[in-house]
Amino acid sequence: MTGQRIKEKMMSDFFVFLYSEKRSEMKTRILIYSLFCATMLWAASCSNSKKDEVNSDIVHNEATADGETTGEGSKISFEKTEHDFGDIMEGEKVEYAFKFTNTGNKDLVITSHSTTCGCTVPEYPKGAISPGSGGVIKVAFNSKGKEGRNNKTITISTNASDRDVVLTIKANVIEP
Repeated sequence: MTGQRIKEKMMSDFFVFLYSEKRSEMKTRILIYSLFCATMLWAASCSNSKKDEVNSDIVHNEATADGETTGEGSKISFEKTEHDFGDIMEGEKVEYAFKFTNTGNKDLVITSHSTTCGCTVPEYPKGAISPGSGGVIKVAFNSKGKEGRNNKTITISTNASDRDVVLTIKANVIEP
């Protein structure tokens, strides 16, 4: 007997049981019916036939055994990775837009970022960037309480062959 056939037989037997009881036991029947439905839903959710499939769109292995990249995949290229704001007044908020291009042959996705300080906040595209397309990563720096020379780094993580790129901003914060 197949799994589907067993389920059909169980359901028909259950409905016979459900409607053959006396009306005085309605609460018990409703409870049993609810448990039966919950069990059937659980069983149906466990029978996912695609659970062992691998989605090749998320597998990226651009490196060979000797560590050389194959040239396949996404690649992020920046016009520049460092910007110096020069002298700014303490408390001033400044921004810079780092321009980049996907020079690879697969979609580029920026997966996360980290910064050396909460005073440095990046904004970046959340979706996939197709090959040949580009975008900007806008970095805002709040100089409040940061007197003196400041070097802040922003690490951008992507699905590209060189996974992390470090962007740097510099500023000399002058007391007002």
